[in-house]
Amino acid sequence: MTTLFIADLHLQTEEPAITAGFLRFLAGEARRADALYILGDLFEAWIGDDDPNPLHREMAAAIKAVVDSGVPCFFLHGNRDFLLGKRFARESGMTLLPQEKVLELDGRRVLIMHGDTLCTDDAGYQAFRARVHQPWLQRLFLALPLVIRRRIAARMRAGSKAANGSKSLAMMDVNPQTVTAEMERHRVQWLIHGHTHRPAVHELTANGQPARRVVLGAWHSEGSVVRVTPDGVELVHFPF
Repeated sequence: MTTLFIADLHLQTEEPAITAGFLRFLAGEARRADALYILGDLFEAWIGDDDPNPLHREMAAAIKAVVDSGVPCFFLHGNRDFLLGKRFARESGMTLLPQEKVLELDGRRVLIMHGDTLCTDDAGYQAFRARVHQPWLQRLFLALPLVIRRRIAARMRAGSKAANGSKSLAMMDVNPQTVTAEMERHRVQWLIHGHTHRPAVHELTANGQPARRVVLGAWHSEGSVVRVTPDGVELVHFPF
C-alpha cells in the first residue's frame, strides 16, 4: 500500500516546466500508488470552474486518466484555489475533501490539511481568509464576468505579494501551539500539510506522545511528495 501526498504546485501557463513535471509524475509514480491526495494550491489562481484556460482542461484530463487507471485522487482546497468547485472535480474525477480530514493509513491516524489555518500569528491573513471564505461573497464573485474576476484576482495577488514582503518569516510560518491543539483535537500523532513551502519533518509532542508534522515542499524547481506505506512516512524530492 502506497499513499501519495502533494501540494503547492501553483500551476500556471507561465511555468511550463512545473506542468511538464507534474504530467510526468501523473503518468509515472501516481499510477503505481493506491491513492493520491492533493493538499491545495494545485493552481496559482482559480477564478471559477468556467474559466476556459486550456491548462485547466489539460490538467483535468491528466488527473482523470489517473483515476480511470484505478487510482483515486482527492483534493482539499488551498489559499490559491479555494474556489475550485464541483464542475472541475467531475471533469478530473477528483473527490473534494473538507479543509481538514483524518485518514486511517496502515495503523496511523493522519490529519491532512493545506496548512494556512495553522499560521495564526499572521492575524491579517486570517482575517482576510475569513472574509473570502464567506459563501455569499464567493457566490457574488463567481457571478461576475470572467474579465472582471481576472482583474480582481490580479489585484489580490499583487496585494498579497506586497503584504508578504513586509512580514517576517516567523509570522508566515505555523504557530506551534496551534499545531499541537489541532493534533490533539483530532487525536492524531501525524500531520501532513503544505502552504509554508518549508519541507521538513518536525518532531513534537501531542496527546502526551511523540508526534510528527510533515511539511510538503512547493514545486518551484523540483517535485515534492510524501509517501506513506506500511514501512513508514517519507518526504521525497525529485527533479522534474
